[in-house]
Amino acid sequence: MNIEHLQLKNYRNYAKLNLSFNDKINMIIGENAQGKTNLMEAIYVLAFSKSHRTPREKELIQWDEEYAKIEGRVTKRQQTFPLEIILSTKGKKAKLNRIEQKKLSDYIGALNVVMFAPEDLSLVKGAPLTRRRFIDMELGQIQPKYIYHLGQYQKILKQRNQLLKQLQRHETQDKTMLDVLTEQLIQHAATLLERRFIFLDLLRQWASPIHRGISHQTEKLEIRYAPTIEVSETADREKIESVYTNKFHELQEKEIDRGTTLIGPHRDDIMFYVNDKDVQIYGSQGQQRTTALSVKLAEIELICNEVGEYPVLLLDDVLSELDNHRQSHLLDTIKGKVQTFVSTTNIDGINHETLSEAQLFKVDDGMVVT
Repeated sequence: MNIEHLQLKNYRNYAKLNLSFNDKINMIIGENAQGKTNLMEAIYVLAFSKSHRTPREKELIQWDEEYAKIEGRVTKRQQTFPLEIILSTKGKKAKLNRIEQKKLSDYIGALNVVMFAPEDLSLVKGAPLTRRRFIDMELGQIQPKYIYHLGQYQKILKQRNQLLKQLQRHETQDKTMLDVLTEQLIQHAATLLERRFIFLDLLRQWASPIHRGISHQTEKLEIRYAPTIEVSETADREKIESVYTNKFHELQEKEIDRGTTLIGPHRDDIMFYVNDKDVQIYGSQGQQRTTALSVKLAEIELICNEVGEYPVLLLDDVLSELDNHRQSHLLDTIKGKVQTFVSTTNIDGINHETLSEAQLFKVDDGMVVT
């Protein structure tokens, strides 16, 4: 899988951009605040229809312009097809093969992308929201229907929280609607949890041996899912629904008192353990970075295993954050297999034969020179 061509119009600091890429390594070089990360972000948005940096889409549109457009030509499973994202003040359009997709679940997954940026090094030590976003985005691109259930869950959750606040303020006494929303929420929550369990099981199968290799066989990585209900990862759908139902019944008065939903996938977390110790609490910075790198490399292999081709890899200013050993392990892993985009201020400190195959792009104030 690879991106052959990319066009931008009115995107961030790019008024117009038209680039073709090679199928191996593409180096995006430039000083800070010149547009390197904007270019990487545009590829991410082309894949996911949303930015990894901001939820406010108007920030992606160039100042004083009414819209921004990202167009890409993608090759996947020996077929080449166009993708297009149009962002405007009126909303967003996603086109696959020039046909607008009404549901994002019909668009996401056409281009598989793995992003590795400095903030991903905080996957381990960062907030639970970071880890939930990671699993949602990665699971969504190999199982697009997951995006549908996630969207429905978030919509019902918002309605339920609004009703809980009304009950908290005694603006209503009728709990009938709360029961209806709770039942609807449980249906989607059970689907999300079941699919997250399966995804985490696949991820740990790839991540554990990768982590052993990076640590010279001295560390054992475990990835555990931490749900807000007491249910095992081997539980079937019926069991998960039953546990949710009982727990929501038990917590109803507490939720009304708090005015918010206290359990569900939106409050779950992922835990990482190295040699049986919680890496977030007890791990060194090196162990935390090795864990994050292992998870990202596992993600690449997992997607390939699920969709039949390697995803496009975006390394946004991250190589300089890794020491020589981890940097070499990363580049050795992707060599010859994965179309990779690397953004960096310079390549002087990167010593690896993979870079000899790289196509160079120099970025300066929204202009790119090849």
